[in-house]
Amino acid sequence: MSSQPITFHAARNKIATLAAARDIWPVAEVVKLFELPFNDLLWRAQKIHREHFDANEVELATLLSIKTGGCPEDCGYCPQSAHYDTGVTAEKMMPVEEVVAAAQAAKDSGATRFCMGAAWRAPKDRDLDAVEDMVKAVKALGMETCATLGMLKEEQAERLRDAGLDYYNHNLDTAPEFYGDIISTRDYQDRLDTLEHVREAGLKVCCGGIVGMGETREQRAGLISQLANLNPYPESVPINHLVAVEGTPLAEQEALDPLEFVRTIAVARITMPKARVRLSAGRRQLGEGIQTLCYLAGANSIFYGDKLLVTGNPDVEDDRALLSRLGIRGKS
Repeated sequence: MSSQPITFHAARNKIATLAAARDIWPVAEVVKLFELPFNDLLWRAQKIHREHFDANEVELATLLSIKTGGCPEDCGYCPQSAHYDTGVTAEKMMPVEEVVAAAQAAKDSGATRFCMGAAWRAPKDRDLDAVEDMVKAVKALGMETCATLGMLKEEQAERLRDAGLDYYNHNLDTAPEFYGDIISTRDYQDRLDTLEHVREAGLKVCCGGIVGMGETREQRAGLISQLANLNPYPESVPINHLVAVEGTPLAEQEALDPLEFVRTIAVARITMPKARVRLSAGRRQLGEGIQTLCYLAGANSIFYGDKLLVTGNPDVEDDRALLSRLGIRGKS
């Protein structure tokens, strides 16, 4: 399967290359970035970062699972999949008032964006009634809102927009040629179709992927190429480090070299200079030293809070202490 970027309007289930005019970051050019000497790569990323952002400011975003477990998808990394025995039980959607209380607590801790995630393949129309109420209530607190609910139809994206949603998250996960090794219940084009609906509704896009799932460096470059060649590229780019959860097919996956993770952050910054590049899952496993290098490489957003959906995250106080030691402040 081709490693070239995919258009939104390709025929369903068919991988097609972008028009040459949009092929800004071919995979081969992204590979060249990965192959730069480490110091040169970070210097280039830091220079670009400072051209577009305050280098000592980080966005603090909090992610809450509003509907946990029982997902029918078979994503090989996911402990919420109904295909695997990971100890995660299916739960009903949280009441609106509990979600609002969690958002208020996140705001009190310094978060400015609140993301609500549900373990669905795609939401039913009736599910969106409660989600719309959540979005409106969290917006009323003065926070940016984000949701990740699975695949969306056009009219569903419009409903979320009308409720006041700011961002919709829908990750590409990995390069197209590696995708089938990780997921079989959803096609790559399905993901692109949802992103198209989100863009056409006027919502901002939050879209990234996961590294450390056994992909090659070229396939990591393929993921970044896909993201960077979206037109426009995402406003937020979450880069997740695989958390190998017992019971999932990737439970025994060998850990990625942490410096390769830093390289991925730097390459994302260079190819998507105006995006918020977010350190997402796996921060606790990386440790403070690697996180610090990621900030130097251009990361300027983190998921902030003790849990990400169902996996662990650094304690809020630990994050505050590290950011204070680095002289980095939260985005106001």
